[in-house]
Amino acid sequence: MKLSDFYNQVSRRTDTAKTAINVADTKRVLSEAFLVMSKMDAADLADTLAKGLATAKKKSAKK
Repeated sequence: MKLSDFYNQVSRRTDTAKTAINVADTKRVLSEAFLVMSKMDAADLADTLAKGLATAKKKSAKK
């Protein structure tokens, strides 16, 4: 998956009837997230990603 495809997929998922978030806003937020992650050491980044993925799996299981 290309980075732009990732941005677009996230944007489609976040732009809902209850929350209107356009592609530019999504890209800006994700860009900032990547900047924060780029400053983390590898162990902290791996831990943060693992926790985020675990949370996402729990949310997916509820559907």
